[in-house]
Amino acid sequence: MRTLVKYGYLLFVISTGFILYSLLFNPVAWIVYTIAIVFIPLFILSFGLITMAKPKKDEEEGRVQEPFIGY
Repeated sequence: MRTLVKYGYLLFVISTGFILYSLLFNPVAWIVYTIAIVFIPLFILSFGLITMAKPKKDEEEGRVQEPFIGY
């Protein structure tokens, strides 16, 4: 589960970087469209990965005994 959190944060940082790049440096329009189509959904997905991988206090023991199923 730690790797899922790491990948979530990694996707978050990469997508945030590309979104900020397109906002600050005004690249060609097709680059902005590509960033919008690819990295904005990754930005949202990374939040989902981060929140789903962190167990709640009452679920911590059950998560150790059972694998992460992505509910």
